[in-house]
Amino acid sequence: MSEKNGNAAASEPADALTAADERADLLEALATQRHFLRFTTRGLTDEQAGLRTTTSELCLGGLVKHVTAIERTWVDFILDGPSAMGDFTAMTEADRARRADEFRLLPGETLAGVLADYAETARRTDETVAALPDLDAARPLPRAPWFEPGARWSARRVLVHIIAETAQHAGHADIIRESLDGAKSMG
Repeated sequence: MSEKNGNAAASEPADALTAADERADLLEALATQRHFLRFTTRGLTDEQAGLRTTTSELCLGGLVKHVTAIERTWVDFILDGPSAMGDFTAMTEADRARRADEFRLLPGETLAGVLADYAETARRTDETVAALPDLDAARPLPRAPWFEPGARWSARRVLVHIIAETAQHAGHADIIRESLDGAKSMG
């Protein structure tokens, strides 16, 4: 049990983390990274959220859209297996165009709408993780050039991946925001 949750005896070994504590720790880490990503968009207009401020194709609204799509897809993978993700070795030009649009704030899209979709995806993820019977349950990864053939990921491994993706893109967002108007998430 975790001392931070106030339910650990002083003599209890550190490795006595319960499944509930582990889930809480993983979800807290994810919530922290989500906050940093959302925080980079504070006070922006839709136009600002769609601006590219570096040589990359990335904009703040697009990063939030991408992270939302990644989180949603990986949670679908936890629930439904590799069929939820498709076969990446057979991507069409239309698939590639849809993926590229994930990184842009498209006409008619608003920052508020993108953030609301992200909040709904986060709520679903948190509820799904809380209800999982076993974080060790593993599924085969979909076919993709970047996955080792036959590899399997547990729900725990997927959550760690979602946390890492969110943190990486929160860092990208911080650079984009600082380039936009000098605002920083930290420091």
